[in-house]
Amino acid sequence: MSQPPGLPAPEQVVLLAEDGSPIGVADKATVHDENTPLHLAFSCHVFDARGRMLVTRRAITKLTFPGVWTNAFCGHPAPGEDLEDAVRRRGLRELALPIGDLDLVLPGFRYRAVDSGGVVENEICPVFRTIARDDPMPKPDEVDDWAWVVPADLAKAVAATPFAFSPWLVLQLKQWKPTPPPRS
Repeated sequence: MSQPPGLPAPEQVVLLAEDGSPIGVADKATVHDENTPLHLAFSCHVFDARGRMLVTRRAITKLTFPGVWTNAFCGHPAPGEDLEDAVRRRGLRELALPIGDLDLVLPGFRYRAVDSGGVVENEICPVFRTIARDDPMPKPDEVDDWAWVVPADLAKAVAATPFAFSPWLVLQLKQWKPTPPPRS
């Protein structure tokens, strides 16, 4: 069935085999359920000029993990889209943040998590970091709240109360000590 003229094409995600190779695509709007297939995603940690990290609270209208605190933003590259281009696109879409240089900190990050409603996240999710020049201006359908935090304070909070944060943030901070990227 073709897309009616004038309507935007539905967003798609890249489905992956267990070895991480692409095996197809699925509509983003319907891929997440109790049997979510493995697919490609990304996470981005944003720092300010003072070395603080941006954390965001996911909108309560989000399908997966609504209302939890997490990293700055995450998303899915479109089929054929360069991963760094996808990060930049999503930074603008969610937070109205232009993204400059990106630094890949966890290229092989992978996780599977189930939220309280039974919806599964199942992703190979490379993790990036960058420096922002401005404060975010989040879209309300994406982000309910945000804050700049000292990385060591965030690490302590996540370790003490992991249930209050996204599972991917908890796992990322177990694998990586959050530090800002070097300034260029």
